[in-house]
Amino acid sequence: MRTVISGGTIVTAADTYRADVLIDGERIAAIGTDLARDGDRIVDATGKLVMPGGIDVHTHLDMPFGGTTSCDDFTTGHLAALHGGTTMHIDFAQQPKGGSLRDGLETWNEKANGRAVMDYGFHMIITDARPEVIEELDWLVEQGVPSFKLFLAYPGVFMVDDDTLFAVMERAAGNGGLVMMHCENGQVIDTLVQRAISEGNTSPGWHYRTRPSTLEGESTERAIALAKVAGSPLYIVHVTCSEAVEAIARAREDGQRVWGESCIQYFHLTQDDLDRPGFEGAKFVCSPPLRTEADQARLWEAIRRDELEVISTDHCPFRFEDQKTLGADDFRAIPNGMPVIEERMSLLSTDVHDGHLSWNRLVEVASTNPAKLFGCYPQKGAIAPGSDADIVVWDADVEYTWTADRIHSAVDYTNFEGTTVRGAATHVFSRGELLIEHGEATDAATPGRGKFVHRRTFEHGRPGEYLGPKTTTLQEIHA
Repeated sequence: MRTVISGGTIVTAADTYRADVLIDGERIAAIGTDLARDGDRIVDATGKLVMPGGIDVHTHLDMPFGGTTSCDDFTTGHLAALHGGTTMHIDFAQQPKGGSLRDGLETWNEKANGRAVMDYGFHMIITDARPEVIEELDWLVEQGVPSFKLFLAYPGVFMVDDDTLFAVMERAAGNGGLVMMHCENGQVIDTLVQRAISEGNTSPGWHYRTRPSTLEGESTERAIALAKVAGSPLYIVHVTCSEAVEAIARAREDGQRVWGESCIQYFHLTQDDLDRPGFEGAKFVCSPPLRTEADQARLWEAIRRDELEVISTDHCPFRFEDQKTLGADDFRAIPNGMPVIEERMSLLSTDVHDGHLSWNRLVEVASTNPAKLFGCYPQKGAIAPGSDADIVVWDADVEYTWTADRIHSAVDYTNFEGTTVRGAATHVFSRGELLIEHGEATDAATPGRGKFVHRRTFEHGRPGEYLGPKTTTLQEIHA
């Protein structure tokens, strides 16, 4: 079937213009005027924006954590994302302790097989970098998983020492991989946590009080220094605070290959939310924690100055009723994570109306930069002939209020309860198939239709230069 999206305003990371989009099969066939005569189906986008679908490069679906498992799988998480205007995500597979990277990838492939509704990729969390695992990194890149995440937090679970981190960075410097870092000083945090507990402080607000921003900044500086010596590119995930932004900005100014990501919740919520009455603050426990309004202002400045290049979600949903309450008597046992995959694009749309960024910058940080950095541009993250027809028709003016009964995630709350936003997807296409129409999933939105995206390594250029993959032509991508 040939579909024409007619009369809309196309918004890309670089341009805004009126044109029709012709979809033939899974891809964009043409962009031009008066294309409606070429379509079997016409979608009237008059008065609306036509954008590449959102790409969320930081999610945790069906992930074991803290004695439980995140409650969205690759079906409920995908349906929530699609309703919100996101058409692809990259999830974190996890190496089992004592196991191989192959074991971790096979486990996450099984989680996605038969359940995925939209396209997806994987990063790999490295928990045990034995010499044979370091060797395995080259194999992982060949499998289309060229990004590896390591932690400087969570001692005894995820945290790696500097020797291990440096060995992975050196390998990535040679095989085209991208090292991703969770930057918090886990050992000092553990000391502060133990002290808080010994003094009888067990409520959710002590989560942020024991994870100060100084320790995120110090850890970010350390990761950047090691990457510089190793000659490795570096991507800092979920940046929350001024100290971390400043470290990234200095490195980029010096020409180091460092990129930074923040998450939408850090722009809209603060640490005060963890001090809500009763146990409500548990809904807002994530790591690193929410920060201050001053930190929010610095994050927005970083987005405007291109010191941060991606806004993702770190979507990691745990139900309040029976999962977050595991930590009712001890904040250490509250599963860390927030459900944000559906709300992200509407919040960013509202941020455009509020003057924080432009529509073009929204597309850049929520779709195009993620695709470029993680090796799937211009297949994804673009509206261009030959690109996958992952397209969102966006009503920029519709207003509504987020409530728990509006979301499509398997979680039982939204962190944005009562928040009025401006902007929603009216039509969402994934590889040419219309999956969401006027807020409802179509018959095409079936588990199992989503495909694994085999991602390529990217050009390790200096910040500000082209971030695209080494293989950049659509002809080569689809060969």
